[in-house]
Amino acid sequence: MEGIIIKNQSNNYTVRTKKGIHVCKPRGRFRSDKIIPLVGDNVIIDDINNYLLEIKPRKNSLIRPTIANIDNAIIVTSVKEPNFDSNLLDKLLTIISYNNIEPIICLTKLDLLSKEEQIKIKEIISYYQKIGYKVVTNDDVKEIKKIIKDKITVFAGQSGAGKSSLLNRLDKTLSLQTNEISKALGRGKHTTRCVTLYEINGGLVADTPGFSSVDFHGMTKLDIRDNMKEMFDNLEFCKYRDCMHIKEDNCQVKQLVENGEILLSRYNNYKSFIGGK
Repeated sequence: MEGIIIKNQSNNYTVRTKKGIHVCKPRGRFRSDKIIPLVGDNVIIDDINNYLLEIKPRKNSLIRPTIANIDNAIIVTSVKEPNFDSNLLDKLLTIISYNNIEPIICLTKLDLLSKEEQIKIKEIISYYQKIGYKVVTNDDVKEIKKIIKDKITVFAGQSGAGKSSLLNRLDKTLSLQTNEISKALGRGKHTTRCVTLYEINGGLVADTPGFSSVDFHGMTKLDIRDNMKEMFDNLEFCKYRDCMHIKEDNCQVKQLVENGEILLSRYNNYKSFIGGK
C-alpha cells in the first residue's frame, strides 16, 4: 500500500494512506543500505505487518529540518525576541533556493517594535520584495492559507520565532505547544521535538524543531553565489563571467552595494558565506 510519512519519532514512522494511519518500522535492509526515511517521503508499506518496504524517488530534501518532497518553505522570522537575524534568514533563503523549493519570508512579532524599528524593518521588507522574494507577516492568515493549499510546506526558522503559534492560528484544532523566550539566553526554547506533517487547508504543513544555526551542506561557493538572487542576477553585467563579487575589478555587484542598491547586510552575509567554504 502507498502512503506518505507524516511523522518520525524514535524510528517509528507514521504513514498516512488512503485507508488510514499506520505506524511502521523500516525493513532491516534500510540500515544495511544506509537508507534513511524522511518525513514527506512517498513510501510503499506492508500494511499488515506495518513495515516500510520502499521509498519512492524524492524531488528534493533538506537536512535541517530533515524532510523531503517540499513545495514551499515558509521561513518564520522574528523581528524581536529573538531579534531579526539577517544572517540566518539569508542562509535559509540560499539553501532553500538551492534545493528547488519556493521560499517565503514570514515576519513575526512586529507589534513589539518601536516606531523607529518599524521604519527600519519596512525598509528591509521592501528590499527583499524588490529582489523577488514573497514576504508576509503572521497576521496574513488568508494569504498563508492560499500559499499552503494543495502543497507540502515546511515552516523553518529559529527557536521562539513563532512557528507553532502561527500553525495554531492557521488551524485552531492543532493546539501545538508554545513557549516564551528565555530572557537569560535571548532566544526561544524548543517546543517542537520532531518533524510532523499536519493537514491544513488541503495541504500538508510541517512544524519543525527550531534551530539557530545551519550550514551549506554539499554546496560550493558557486552554488551559494548563484542562489542569492542579486549576486546571480547582476553577474552578466560584471567584467568577468566567473566574477565572485569580492576582489574583481569592474564588478557590478560591488558598485550596486556602494550605491546603496544592494542591502549591505546581504552583501556582508554573502561574503561570510563563501568565505567559510
